[in-house]
Amino acid sequence: MIINLARRAHDHNWELDPITRSLLDTDFYKLLMLQFIWKNFPSTHATFTLLNRTTSVRLGDVVNPHELREQLEATRKLRFHKSELIWLAGNTFYGRRGIFEPAFLEWLERDFRLSDFDLSEQDGQIVLSFSGLWTETTMWEIYALSIIDELKTRASLKRLSELELDILYARAKTRLWEKMERLRGVPKLNISDFGTRRRHSFLWHEYVVTAMSDTLGAGFSGSSNTYLAYKHDMEAIGTNAHELPMAMAALANDDEELKTAQYRFLELWQKSYQGELLILLPDTFGTTQFLDNAPDWVADWTGQRIDSKDPWLAGDEYIAWLERRGRNPRHKRLIASDALDVEQILALHAYFGGTLRNGASPGSFQRATDFLDEKKWVPDGRIRFSAGWGTYLTNDFRGCNPRDDDGFDPVSLVCKLTEVDGRPAVKLSDNYSKALGDPDQVARYRRVFGTAGVADMPVFT
Repeated sequence: MIINLARRAHDHNWELDPITRSLLDTDFYKLLMLQFIWKNFPSTHATFTLLNRTTSVRLGDVVNPHELREQLEATRKLRFHKSELIWLAGNTFYGRRGIFEPAFLEWLERDFRLSDFDLSEQDGQIVLSFSGLWTETTMWEIYALSIIDELKTRASLKRLSELELDILYARAKTRLWEKMERLRGVPKLNISDFGTRRRHSFLWHEYVVTAMSDTLGAGFSGSSNTYLAYKHDMEAIGTNAHELPMAMAALANDDEELKTAQYRFLELWQKSYQGELLILLPDTFGTTQFLDNAPDWVADWTGQRIDSKDPWLAGDEYIAWLERRGRNPRHKRLIASDALDVEQILALHAYFGGTLRNGASPGSFQRATDFLDEKKWVPDGRIRFSAGWGTYLTNDFRGCNPRDDDGFDPVSLVCKLTEVDGRPAVKLSDNYSKALGDPDQVARYRRVFGTAGVADMPVFT
């Protein structure tokens, strides 16, 4: 795909480039979760709230509030197109056709609407929230994040001349190529694009995804972005996220119900999807406690996604847990997805996806050719490893700006569930720094779930 990104940025026209082009321009798991919510919690109310964890960046001073409101309103007016719904109905996802129920697709066409929003600015930061029926608010998460990130990008682009824009994108393309070169040819590589929420822009995201597909071939397994998967005939990747166990925990009536909510969610999920899409995300309230207290049937799920824990520790912990439960880890899938870049992907792929020989260290795998040296590595590992590559795939412009400022550096921006039917929602995670919620409620959750295996690590993206 040939796009003159510098020219498009220089001659930018809002009417030509609205940020949200389609309601499919979201992570695939949001659609799967929307169907789950529509089916099981149709009358539940929820609030989502924006949080900028990179407090040094005053987004309220960078992003034009009038432009943000216009983009949010434009997104709110969007509707699903007939061709998109036909694709959702007829396409095969994870080897299964008909994963979306006809009644749900009819509801999407006839009744689905995004809620209203509250937008203001306080102390240099954007204050943005979405309240309403859970079915009306859940989809805002990805739309809001991608809109704000692209408006931040556009504000920085406006400061550059056409020549400087050429240099910016030439450097970014060179960096992307260098990363892909290091990955090309690695045996049994499995990488997916997870970069929608913190992308540089839609056009750059599309450029990157098509380049990855063309360059890596079978090593690139697809995109979490449903619209790009639809447009470019790729696999749509994703299952579920922290939002669902957070909501079920918030609705618990006592501490005992609170502790078991994470497993009741799993039961309801596998019932809703007839035993498909069974990837665990155990770190909502801490991975160690989740695994230690899980019913035995949880070990029959097909894999685990690592989010907030050190991926080497989390992977080893999952493998050991499977072995204690009498399951063969080689039949399971391990997905790393937090702040990955090419070095971590290569090292994790070697560590989990291959058998190391002659005492080779995973950290020594820095080039594709290292993996082709049979004296070091055999592509038959302890578990099937995949990488969900996000921010540093779709928004790595660090050091590319010819003006030598950090205006294009990504920020850690989240839009999380904060209230369910008037009750506060909490996320603990495996990283103390990523805990979200009212401090008193966070303290209560830590008392109920404990803090085993939780660390204090910096938050990058």
